[in-house]
Amino acid sequence: MTDQEKEFLKRLLTTFRLEAQEHIDALYSGLAELERNPDEANRAALVERIFREAHSLKGAARSVNQAAIEGICQSLETTFSGMKSGEQELSPELFDNLMLALNQLSALLSESNAAPLSLSSVSAPPSAATEMPRASAPKPAAERSSVANTVRIATDKLDSIFLQAEEMLAAKLLAQQRRQELSAVQTLASSWNKEWADFRSRYADFQQALAQQPQLQELLEQNAIFIKSLNHQLNTIAKSSEQDQRMIGRMVDDLLEDMKKALMLPCATVLEIFPRLVRDLAKNHGKEIDLAMQGEELEVDRRILEAIKDPLIHIVRNCVDHGIELPEERMRRNKPGRGHIVIAIQPRNGNRVEITVSDDGAGIDTEKVKAHAQRLGFLSREEAAAMDHEAVMDLIYHSGVSTSPIITEISGRGLGLAIVREKIDKLGGAVTVNTHLHIGTSFRIVLPLTLATYRGITVCVGDQTFVLPTSQVEQTTRVLRTEIQTVENRATIQLNGITYSLVRLGDVLEIPHTEDPADPFIQVVVLAASGKQIAFVVDEVINEQEVLVKNLGKQLSRVRNIAGATILGTGKAVPILNVTDLMKSALHASGRMAQIAAIPPEAPREEKRVLVVEDSITARSLIKGILELAGYKVSTAVDGVDGYMQLRGGNFDIVVSDVEMPRMDGFDLTAKIRADKKLAELPVVLITALESPEDRERGIDVGADAYIVKRSFEQSNLLEVISRLI
Repeated sequence: MTDQEKEFLKRLLTTFRLEAQEHIDALYSGLAELERNPDEANRAALVERIFREAHSLKGAARSVNQAAIEGICQSLETTFSGMKSGEQELSPELFDNLMLALNQLSALLSESNAAPLSLSSVSAPPSAATEMPRASAPKPAAERSSVANTVRIATDKLDSIFLQAEEMLAAKLLAQQRRQELSAVQTLASSWNKEWADFRSRYADFQQALAQQPQLQELLEQNAIFIKSLNHQLNTIAKSSEQDQRMIGRMVDDLLEDMKKALMLPCATVLEIFPRLVRDLAKNHGKEIDLAMQGEELEVDRRILEAIKDPLIHIVRNCVDHGIELPEERMRRNKPGRGHIVIAIQPRNGNRVEITVSDDGAGIDTEKVKAHAQRLGFLSREEAAAMDHEAVMDLIYHSGVSTSPIITEISGRGLGLAIVREKIDKLGGAVTVNTHLHIGTSFRIVLPLTLATYRGITVCVGDQTFVLPTSQVEQTTRVLRTEIQTVENRATIQLNGITYSLVRLGDVLEIPHTEDPADPFIQVVVLAASGKQIAFVVDEVINEQEVLVKNLGKQLSRVRNIAGATILGTGKAVPILNVTDLMKSALHASGRMAQIAAIPPEAPREEKRVLVVEDSITARSLIKGILELAGYKVSTAVDGVDGYMQLRGGNFDIVVSDVEMPRMDGFDLTAKIRADKKLAELPVVLITALESPEDRERGIDVGADAYIVKRSFEQSNLLEVISRLI
């Protein structure tokens, strides 16, 4: 096979994978919608839509000889045909089987990544007679027209074109700068002409002296003519420059706007995975949950959508796992047995978008949050008692804090919301949470619509110039020094009835400032990030302008307080400040103690003792070896009775136990530990093959701290859980 043929086959299979994934996603979405709304009014149209998707996928698979995928699609077509004719009844078992079939298709598609193609394996496209089954209908004219007006292009190529278009902003800024420079020269020339005219009119003796010096008079007249001509040319050039600047500005703005639109995708491209995700998670946890989505048609920058996908998954998982209660528990609280999760997306003023994820579940128990933070050493009892609701809610974003009563393979580690805030902060957004116990929880995320150019405030500190994102600037103002107050050893000011902490930006950035102590006023910029606001003192606020963000390269991929750099119209490169970092650094610079106490330096690590209770000698040896390599001192027991006797006679820091064992199982051992006054606080980790929701609930009921299913067991997972519990 020639290199050209290999390249062709590579492109062909890549095209198939992209097309197939679109069809599979559409099938997931269509089935989820059909399961939620199985009434007769919607059934025919939905079934027709998913039938067409399965048929199209079958044809594409046949073209590249993917027989396994083609076979599953053929079975799906048969089932969908029965739905259309009314012969196939809709039932939960049917939808479970259909979802399993789609999971198989996804798995086969992943396997096709490594499956080579040959020219002989690529069959000719099927004929019209065999390609369309009898039940399929031709595409509507509007749909055919839409397809005809689209083209596939690799996203990396599109990103490259967009980056080049963004570079045109430098030409726009340069034209503005040159126009300003010409304007300054015009002002200077006009001033000189005025002064010269005043001089000649006021000094008559000078005119008489000139009459006696004809050569000097001629020279001055020629000079006046030259200056007049120069002014005329300067005015003409300035006018042309202004027209050029407006034309370039308009062209660059239009180009960037069109490129932004090219990168915009409907939010549905991200949201389409959530019906399946919620359905599977609810089924695994024994819960009944309806998902509603609003605003899927709103278009957002593709790069924003890709970056927000994981945070949204974390939040939705929390809604299912922590938020929505089991049906019987909901009914005890006079709630419907089925829980509800809503994902709503809507535009906001200022080129931003708001995403709200809410549930009608149990809400967040603030007392549990504070108790967990105290247990981890983040808070003292006195600090916890003094915290208001907003401060407690801020704790949930701290790594390690969780309200889950038990650690499982998908929750309880307290990492999800920490990751959510970190990723949203990087996008220049903000996340807040509103919760009511036993009523529900709502997460509100505000993000920019695009990641392209944005507005920036240029400020000076000493002889340094910096740019602050306008979207994170609450206000800029000048305040009297006499208005600065000291509260708990920190400087504060009041603006519009709100008290802000006050720090010098120079102190935060560790650079000298040129503040004039004789000036009764100081220049203040109030910044906002992560739900907090702090006022920063700067030497000067220069202006607001468009800025093009440039990253600092791999060598400087993470510089504290710096988000990137930009080129001003003068050609000067200046740093763009990372407001989230500034807020953290400001707490240290102002001497203010954070609400979450700093973790003290690690003391020399003491050897921790672990008791492993496991009846299988193979599993017992495996876990013992993993823990000893990690530096733990390990003892073993062959069942629950042996384990309990060792606990009564020894001193251990944690118990790692199997569940299914002779004489005394892991559930009974855990219950016995919790009933023993000397052992009641000892952490217990259960490792078991039992993965049903009922088994997990029993683990919670007996007081286990973590529940790890052997199917998803990983060495790093076990070590991470143990390190968090001791």
